[in-house]
Amino acid sequence: MDTRLLRTFLTLARTENFTGAAAELHLAQSTVTVQLRALEKELGVRLVDRLPRGARLTDAGQRLLAEAEGVLDAEARLRAAAAEAAGGGEGDGRAVSGRVVLAAGETLCSARLPGVVAALRRAHPGIELHLYPAGTAGAVEGLRAGRLDLALLLEEAADVPVAAEGAGTLTVELIGHEPLALVAAPGHPLAATTDRGGGPGWAELAAQDFFLHEQGCSYSDRLARELLAVPGARPRLTRFGSIEAARSCVAAGLGLTVLPRVCVAEALRVGRLTEIAGPPLPDVPVQLVRHARRWASPAVRVVITHLASCFAAPARRPD
Repeated sequence: MDTRLLRTFLTLARTENFTGAAAELHLAQSTVTVQLRALEKELGVRLVDRLPRGARLTDAGQRLLAEAEGVLDAEARLRAAAAEAAGGGEGDGRAVSGRVVLAAGETLCSARLPGVVAALRRAHPGIELHLYPAGTAGAVEGLRAGRLDLALLLEEAADVPVAAEGAGTLTVELIGHEPLALVAAPGHPLAATTDRGGGPGWAELAAQDFFLHEQGCSYSDRLARELLAVPGARPRLTRFGSIEAARSCVAAGLGLTVLPRVCVAEALRVGRLTEIAGPPLPDVPVQLVRHARRWASPAVRVVITHLASCFAAPARRPD
């Protein structure tokens, strides 16, 4: 079997779009269609339903997805073993190459991972790192289905299946923490309390307007719970799917927000935002998640090393 056909199938399953799959594979869209039809003919089963707005796996396609991933995984193992046998091990200076698919939430995709991509391109230009924004549920499903190699979660406790023998077993590794900052516009009334050396408590904060990242964001949800737990409190909580939208509303003087310090560092530096000395906010753990039963290629191991280095020394509070 031509494994290129399997690679096209897996890419189409992940993108759910013929145009997107063609762009990712650097093929003409017609070639993607031809390869998929060739695979369906060889297997004797329809794998994908063609829809007006994209493509969706059939029941058979869903069942065969993991098997196709396993074949490509075995091929990658074989090629790596052959390279090592030929004197091309990781330690001999030969460049590591390969494709790695990494999922993460917007916070990390926008603020942390661009630096990782830049560092990888300098040190390992043969590695193609593809970033996909995804929440916890989407990342876990993608890992279990074999569409993702790695995922980064900003979670206090990653709720993933980690049973030792399960087919969908995932491993979770703590690789760092993200400090949080409670911020407002410099002209906000609570900024004056910080300037005097004090700071608001939960009762005072619960009377304020907050602009927070969307529900499902661990640190925003935790803050909302603290505010709503204040007796008689009626905080006005506005949720956004975009961190930039929340940050912009706060910079305009409309209220407060809590975001990872890395997301507001520049705005604090230039004076668009100011930090409020409120109650202590625990740092958010950064969890690296991968499939326990899937082989980690040399490229995946290099990416893991770069991620660990990136989060080893998170942004600190200014003196």
